[in-house]
Amino acid sequence: MRIGLVCSYSFDAPGGVQNHIRDLAELFLAQGHEVSALAPADDSTPLPGYLTSVGRTMPVRYNGSVARLNFGPVTNARVSKWLENGDFDIVHIHEPAVPGAAVLALMAHSGPMVATFHSSLVRSRAMQAAYPLLRPSFEKVAGRIAVSEDARRTVTTHLGGDAVVIPNGVYVDRFAAAVARPEWQGTADRPTMAFLGRMHEPRKGLPVLAEALPAILAAYPGLRLLVAGPGDQDEIRAALPAGTREAVEFLGAVSDEDKARLFASCDVYVAPNTGGESFGIILIEAMAAGAPVLASDLPAFARVLDGGRTGRMFRNEDPADLARQAISLLGDPDERRRLEQVGRERAAIFDWSVVGADIMAVYETVLDGARMGQGTPPQTRLTRMIRSVGRLT
Repeated sequence: MRIGLVCSYSFDAPGGVQNHIRDLAELFLAQGHEVSALAPADDSTPLPGYLTSVGRTMPVRYNGSVARLNFGPVTNARVSKWLENGDFDIVHIHEPAVPGAAVLALMAHSGPMVATFHSSLVRSRAMQAAYPLLRPSFEKVAGRIAVSEDARRTVTTHLGGDAVVIPNGVYVDRFAAAVARPEWQGTADRPTMAFLGRMHEPRKGLPVLAEALPAILAAYPGLRLLVAGPGDQDEIRAALPAGTREAVEFLGAVSDEDKARLFASCDVYVAPNTGGESFGIILIEAMAAGAPVLASDLPAFARVLDGGRTGRMFRNEDPADLARQAISLLGDPDERRRLEQVGRERAAIFDWSVVGADIMAVYETVLDGARMGQGTPPQTRLTRMIRSVGRLT
């Protein structure tokens, strides 16, 4: 099968959507399919052989974050050329409402199309305003996928119709095989907690975790908080509560290998995100590596953690509750071992071998419909097919 994958977000910076497309492309290439991906990237950025760049990006605020997008006549020309040369059996567009390559491909392509929605937006005036213009193009999409119920709700609220829920995937074995780094490991008196995310984005929750630190340090004076991710370390350090700065070690941006090793090394992985999350891929990665997870009780996180069965949860944006749960978990090695076991079991159902098969089933259903001249296959049929797995219920 000739598969085209489209992304509006830049491959110059790491992100969940970009990683999803990368992993999906590698999975289908390994299965013998022909795969080509299209996304923005700087001309100097090393890119995998299957990826074509539509050029440099500019920063745009989107969903509580800063997305690097690319649009304009040059982008349009590159998208059209990629579609023409690709002769794809199916084109899979990710975040089709995000300006840039995704919208341009959505408007230009006339063959079988699948779209995946990654974001969770309670209200979006921009999407509501743009929908009348994009509606004819959305009607060409034969299969809609949402990575979570929250993302699906965004589709049903803003775009109408429905989408099948297929979560993000993880190469579970890669995280399960991660070897702990001794310098990141803790002891009973000097445990380690870890945070990973863009430090400068408030919705990633580092300020909430920082506010909880004094209480945690009062119970565990030797605690170390390992902070990984991009951002101005000096600025973040200066904003830390008094008496906590010596306990925080900044690791900077880490490689995929070191990310897995960080999870495998820490006593507790903390995800204090405050909102804007449609899924929780970072939680699955941490569980796959054997890290006990402590996360805010966002609906998306609660679903990934099976309602709290496979990870501890605290009240969102409540530093006092975060501290209470962290102190309890750090003091209970038996509970941490239990979470390690059930977390690994939970992560296994999100492995790419499972998720990729569900996505391929959507492709095949869409192509069957096109061959039979039925146009867009009913979303209800796709929904029943995928939801029968019951992965996130």
